Amino acid sequence: MLYQVVKFAATPLANVMCRPHISGGSNVPRTGGAILAANHLSMIDSFLLPALLPRHVTFAAKSEYFSGNPVSQWFMRLGGSLPTDRDSAHAAQAMLDAAAELLESGELFGIHPEGTRSPDGRLYRGKIGVAWLALKTGKPVLPVALSGTDKVMPVGAKVPRPAKIGITIGEPMRFEGDYKSARDRRRVTDDIMSAIQKLSGQEYVAQYAASLKAAS
Repeated sequence: MLYQVVKFAATPLANVMCRPHISGGSNVPRTGGAILAANHLSMIDSFLLPALLPRHVTFAAKSEYFSGNPVSQWFMRLGGSLPTDRDSAHAAQAMLDAAAELLESGELFGIHPEGTRSPDGRLYRGKIGVAWLALKTGKPVLPVALSGTDKVMPVGAKVPRPAKIGITIGEPMRFEGDYKSARDRRRVTDDIMSAIQKLSGQEYVAQYAASLKAAS
């Protein structure tokens, strides 16, 4: 109920502020579980996508978004995001288990495979959690390309600002393989990132964004 109330208020605001252009919306199934795998340019990504799609979408968001900046706290809590502690393997697996339950119950789950925002607008190597979910549940993956969200909420900004954004949703992808196999998880993740790159047109970097940030 809270999600619907927030969505009722947030959707018109998002449309006015972001003037979104959405392509491929018909690829989102009307019913049943599916994974939305999106590139990550801004902390507001996991709020805007649920606000602008007709179905309820639960996103994974790093735990830091739930503390510190009050704006990000508000977005994440009212948007129903699942917090993820990226420094704890146990916590990350608990989030994936919760996401799998959502998918099995017929919900949409959103995830940023890069694991963190792109530091420079390029697309970085995906982490294998998205493949674990796809192979474990058998649910389709919809690649999603976001653009312009880094103009709405640039790194360091405390409040959003008006800017035009784009959302492109690709056709559902289904995968076969063993979710316990590291090789299968890597293959599926790379295929998903390739699909996102084709939609976004971003330059691809075969390196984890978090590693680049840590080295900076």
